[in-house]
Amino acid sequence: MKQAPKFALPMVREENEWSFQKADKKVTMISFWTSWCPDSQRDLQAKQTLYQSMETDQIEMIMIHVTGRDPEVDLNAFIEKNGYTFPVLKDNGTKVYDLYQCMGVPTTVLLNEKKEVAFIYHDKATIMDIMKGVASLLES
Repeated sequence: MKQAPKFALPMVREENEWSFQKADKKVTMISFWTSWCPDSQRDLQAKQTLYQSMETDQIEMIMIHVTGRDPEVDLNAFIEKNGYTFPVLKDNGTKVYDLYQCMGVPTTVLLNEKKEVAFIYHDKATIMDIMKGVASLLES
């Protein structure tokens, strides 16, 4: 497995940034999304349910809005309207999206404890597919 690219991005609802170096959980889930994509909306709803129900001592969830593919949206209004409570970061155009070699949205990347890319899920993956990957990483 290859080491995940490092990055730091501003958080949408807070005045600070989230840095890759802060990721200290057994599993880190990074999801790239846009507001206009129906698959992204479905994915975000499923991940909100997951975020509300999971124990956060072993998994960290980071949602990255790809501003370069969705520049016109009012992120605060979108997040508020949908009731999202997970951490949302704002990509610098498509910089981190490109670093992770994403080909579309949503894309979910699972990192293991060593911050290596363990799994990549594209737009047709279900939350169950992603949870199987999470479970395998939590068991290892």
